[in-house]
Amino acid sequence: MDEREQVREVYAASAGRLVAQLFGMTGDFAEAQDVVQEAFVRALARPNRLLKVDNPEAWLRTVAMNLARSRHRRRALFDRLVRTGRVTQPDRSTPGMSADHVALVAALQRLPPDIRKTVVLYHIADLPVADVAEAMSCSVEAVKTRLVRGRRALAGHLGDQPTGPTPEPDPPLPAQPLQPATTRIGKSENRHA
Repeated sequence: MDEREQVREVYAASAGRLVAQLFGMTGDFAEAQDVVQEAFVRALARPNRLLKVDNPEAWLRTVAMNLARSRHRRRALFDRLVRTGRVTQPDRSTPGMSADHVALVAALQRLPPDIRKTVVLYHIADLPVADVAEAMSCSVEAVKTRLVRGRRALAGHLGDQPTGPTPEPDPPLPAQPLQPATTRIGKSENRHA
């Protein structure tokens, strides 16, 4: 078993417990999740280091606690600077999430990763196609193809019609008199004989 697979096993066995422990320490569930995730990111960067210790969960807990402590210190310093007036508090208000926004995010998650990233970079980050191609390390044509596929898939997931020109409806067929079924079958059998 390779090192990354061993780290995955440690994650499966201990991530939930670590988040619960850090939540108890920090009082902030999101913060607990963040620091535990960061601890595992560090473990994945050097898996041999984690796997050499006797108790990987204890090592990860120590890393997560140190991260939480550092983040707390930075926040406390920033809060002190805000109170003294040396810096101003940034506006952290976020607009409410409409039902449409939630539906769009859910539909985006159903797209393949490369198509999702391309759609987000083009439509949400508002990057030009050439910049998206550079960011995605692909050609401009690949970006355009992914955008078309992404729009179609999103339209299907959201129950909308894809944007773009509406195709012309087929012209109506000329009216033909109905013939009894036996007559039509008989004629088609004669043609194939």
